[in-house]
Order: sequence, then structure tokens, then C-alpha cells
Amino acid sequence: MGQLYDPAAGVVRAIYDSRIATPSTLEPEHYFPNAKRFAERWSDIRREALGVAGMLDHVPRFHDIMPAQADISANDGRDWRVFIMKAYGVTVAENLRRCPTVAALLDGAPEVVSAILSFLAPGKHIPEHRGPFRGILRYHLMLSMPRDGNGILACVMNIDGVPYRLGDGESLLWDDTYRHEVWNTSDQVRIALLLDVWRRDMPMDVALLSRAILLGTQAVIRMGGMSYGG
Repeated sequence: MGQLYDPAAGVVRAIYDSRIATPSTLEPEHYFPNAKRFAERWSDIRREALGVAGMLDHVPRFHDIMPAQADISANDGRDWRVFIMKAYGVTVAENLRRCPTVAALLDGAPEVVSAILSFLAPGKHIPEHRGPFRGILRYHLMLSMPRDGNGILACVMNIDGVPYRLGDGESLLWDDTYRHEVWNTSDQVRIALLLDVWRRDMPMDVALLSRAILLGTQAVIRMGGMSYGG
């Protein structure tokens, strides 16, 4: 996975930026119709995520898996832990067994190439950054959103200068190659399901490049024998 986050990422971004022009957020009805199936089961997914939260110390931090991303994961000494069930097409069977609802939904959604439960510690700030790979889209399904003392949703995600606050069960499909950052201003862990979804309607040459990147990343993951915890 870390292979995408090296100096070549700038070249990859430039290629995609020149060939794809879509906004920072997109309509799931067109780009990810299966989003509805995940959203309908959000409370069941939340129940499974809370079970994982009970063993959170055994769930790796993002920079444990991707050291190249320490600048956004280990920047403030507060944890961003990720429970990976699928990574760029490679499934993590032992983690999927803990989340049978997610596993069943993934079986019916082959366009989902990655699936993680994201646990953002109290006070955690993920600084502004952008992903390198426009061949996939990010689907965010909120499972446990803390509120502040005034009842206001306490975690905000800023995407391309626009703030988004998702309540429990709410979701957003967006392009993480746009600049974005996240703050959890509460004293509780924020929990979300994050899916990486194969982008529809890519030009043929870009789709072929995307397939090559995906296959190359899968090879790196399989050869690396990385442990995803759980």
C-alpha cells in the first residue's frame, strides 16, 4: 500500500487530473449504487465495530501499517487506528470473520477494493493532505459520531475547503485526491466505515492504468506479508 505514497504519486495525480474532472463529492446513486445496501445496515455494522473497539489496543495505528504516512497519523501523539478487512482487493479473512455483516455486503459489492473500520482518538487531528489515486472513490459511513457539550457533532471533515459533519448512519462519497483534513474535538472515539470504491466511467487508458496500479499494489501486499491486527 505504501508504494502509492512515494514521489511518483505526483506524477500519478497529474495524469488523473488531466483526464478526469469531477467534483470533490459525488452522487452515490450513479458512482456507487451499493452504498444504499451499506447504509441500510449501518446499525449492524456499528454493532460489529463496537466489538472491535473492545480490543482497540490490538488494532494497528495507520502509520504502523503505512510508515510513509506517519506525518498525518503520528503527528500529534493521538491514535488513528484502522481495522482492515480488505486492502486493494486483498481480503483479511480473520478480520472479516469478526464482521460478518460487512463480509456479506462486500460479497455483493465487487467494486469495493478496500474496507476498513476507522477509529479516531479523542482530540485527534489528521492534517490536510490528499490521496494520490483518482481511480478509486472514498465512501464514508458514520457509525459512532461523538457530540460536544452543546449536542453539536464533534468531528468535522474538511474536503476542498467545505466542512462536513456526518451523524450516525449518514454517509458521503468523495474523491480523496482533493485536499482534506479531519478533527475529532470530542473526548470520545469516532468510528466510521471507510470503503474504497472503483471509479466508474473512467477513460479506457486511465482505467487500464488504474488496473495496473491496483494489481501492483496487490502484489506488494501479498509479498510483504503485512499484519493488519485483530
